[in-house]
This record gives sequence, structure tokens and C-alpha cells, in this order.
Amino acid sequence: MAKKKLAHFSEMKRMHCVYEPDNETMVRGDHPIKGRWNVEHFAHPNPITLELGCGKGEYALAMGRRYPDRNFVGVDVKGARLWRGAKTVEEEGQDNVAFLRIKIEFVHHFFAADEVDEIWLTFSDPQPKDKKETKRLTGKHFLARYARFLKPDGLVHLKTDSAFLYRATLKTLAEGGHKICFNTADLYGEGLARLDADRRELLQVKTFYEQKFLAAKKAIHYLCFKLNVNTSENF
Repeated sequence: MAKKKLAHFSEMKRMHCVYEPDNETMVRGDHPIKGRWNVEHFAHPNPITLELGCGKGEYALAMGRRYPDRNFVGVDVKGARLWRGAKTVEEEGQDNVAFLRIKIEFVHHFFAADEVDEIWLTFSDPQPKDKKETKRLTGKHFLARYARFLKPDGLVHLKTDSAFLYRATLKTLAEGGHKICFNTADLYGEGLARLDADRRELLQVKTFYEQKFLAAKKAIHYLCFKLNVNTSENF
């Protein structure tokens, strides 16, 4: 298994769709790709969507197939997971999906102001312990980072099976003065009837874990919100 993993890591370094900076580059400051994704990487200057904590990138891949007029970047630190998504991109020749292997706390080093149109957080680790609030992808520290590069009217989507993360996010949004556009504790229950046609279409794509949770009859919580741009000033 170790040999296979090493082979995958070596293969990723040769993949055009993968950006894998070393630790020093990741933490040092702005990367050369910042502000230039639609110039240097993607074939077409389309709106950019990020999937943060993308795992194998299945969501970014599926969205890329469904929406060829948008560009998608999956971000995760786990190389073994990213390899699978990157391999599929290479095999299918998708030109609107890329992957960035970094710790998400440094994501603002890779995207410039107003460069990103949309962010998806799909089944992120809820980080339930209070002392880990700073690691929660919907915590105020992360929202402040997103505000640095998300367009003023850009949307953030959260899908989670964790009631804790859902409630904690609602609290953080209220405290930060962020605008909730859609909110349901049961997306495929009472929430389904309230979805407009565009949002219903957008939510057709389901990750492996989402399908697994639905099969176990777990409620899927969903939030769509806009950031208070002033939140970026404090971090």
C-alpha cells in the first residue's frame, strides 16, 4: 500500500490539473497563481467555484461535468484522496476542473480579491470541541479568509449531516452579520419543497458520503449564505 501511495504522489507531480506547493511556499505568502487562475490555468475565463475539503474531488468533478461554463477548484491537504480526482480529470480531459493541495487556512494566498464566485463546503469535519473552533471551516477565522477573495455577492454553500456544525454555523453567521439566503435542517425533507428550480438543479449532485447518509436516513442540513465583507478586516 505504501508503494502504491508513493507512486500516486509521484504521478500527481506530473499532472497539469494539480497544484502542490511545498510547505514553505504554502505559508510564505501569495502564490504566483493568485489572481491568474483564468489566465494561466483554465482555458476559458468562466466563474470560479471552490470545493474546500474536497476529498477525492467527486463533487468538483460532477459539477464540472454538469456546468461546463464554470471553472472548479477542489482544495484539500490529503494527497492520497486528491490523486483519485486528479486522475479522473486527466483521463476524461476535463479542462474546467483543477486541484490545489494545501491546508485550507492558507487558501487566501492562492486566490485574489473577487476571483472566486462561489464556495462549497461538503460534509466538512464538524470539529465539535470548543477548542477546535478555529479549525472549523465555517468558523469566523475561515469566513474572514474567504471574504478576502469571494466576490461581494458570492455564495457559500454548506452541506452537512452534523447537527452540531449546522447549529454552530448559524450562530457564527448571526454573530458576524452574514446574510442567510437559504436554510434548512432537512434538505431532502421539508427543504425540498422550498427549493426554486435553479437551486434544485444545483443540488442534484450528491457526494459518496451524502448518498451514504441518505441511505441511513440521516437528515442533511443545508445553508446558503453571503459573507459580510467587513469580516475580513480583523484577520
